Amino acid sequence: MRIGILTSGGDCPGLNAVIRGVVLKGTEINNQEFVGFKGGWRGVVKSDLIELGRSNVRGISKEGGTILGTSRTNPFEGDGGPERILENMKREGIDAIIAIGGEGTLAAAKRLTDAGLKITGVPKTIDNDLDATDYTFGFDTAVQIATDAMDRLRTTGDAHSRCMVAEVMGRHVGWIALHSGMAAGAHAILIPEQKTTMSQIAEWVESANARGRSPLVVVAEGFVPGEADDAHSERGLDAFGRPRLGGIGERLAPMIEDMTGIETRATTLGHIQRGGVPSAYDRVLATRLGMAASDSVLEERWGQMVALRGTDIVHVGFEEALGRLKTVPQSRYDEAALLFG
Repeated sequence: MRIGILTSGGDCPGLNAVIRGVVLKGTEINNQEFVGFKGGWRGVVKSDLIELGRSNVRGISKEGGTILGTSRTNPFEGDGGPERILENMKREGIDAIIAIGGEGTLAAAKRLTDAGLKITGVPKTIDNDLDATDYTFGFDTAVQIATDAMDRLRTTGDAHSRCMVAEVMGRHVGWIALHSGMAAGAHAILIPEQKTTMSQIAEWVESANARGRSPLVVVAEGFVPGEADDAHSERGLDAFGRPRLGGIGERLAPMIEDMTGIETRATTLGHIQRGGVPSAYDRVLATRLGMAASDSVLEERWGQMVALRGTDIVHVGFEEALGRLKTVPQSRYDEAALLFG
């Protein structure tokens, strides 16, 4: 078979390891050929592709980003749609597609599969918010990057006796904030799953300050203060109609300073969490998922994605993968909250 691979949506550490795993297993074991669509779904719609053989993926598992490039193109808009994509696939001799991406990418893949295309998926999100898999590659690396940054913020906060606010990624869930915040010894962790008032945040900050500590507050970009109705967004919508988040840390810092009298500074880590080399854990997980995706095509598991359950790689339908988000349980947040203040 001749298979097209795409990486779509936000980049994250481990994408190249997936590509390498797919190509090595497919060419060496499963008698498959591969091409890569450049720029995510945009490459599928525009028929912009490159050949992928063993020589093309040599040594890429340790590299960040994606050799195929990515975008947030919606394959149903503009010149897209199932008919156009099927026409392109037939002209290029492509039998199936492996789509590597998050919620938006897999939702598009499901619609295209329902329309008759042969697609399997690989889950990708540093937010770790897909309920059908225990962990997604990129999450471990993002947590380590955020933890390292907070360790540095704490030293400058200590030097100036300031409160430091660190904003991390997390649109709908607070897994990165929870894990990195606990690892860095944060005095408050603010996540989308928990409505927390400004008075409670100020109380935690003042408590840490009273003990002679320089408070560290970790906030996920999708956090909604108890006094607000929606997540902070100033940059419009993305290609899938979702608000572009970011900036809640800068909004909270002056409020904390006004309420506590403690000088407060905010840092938004943003895309730093997506860049750089993947951790060893993410390289291994991504490689295993890529190899399993090659098998999925061989077994004609259309409309399914590979997933991690415990230490095993399994297959789940797109419906299950998109059914609900994997949110931080109350019990996990309560564990972390024992360390606040």
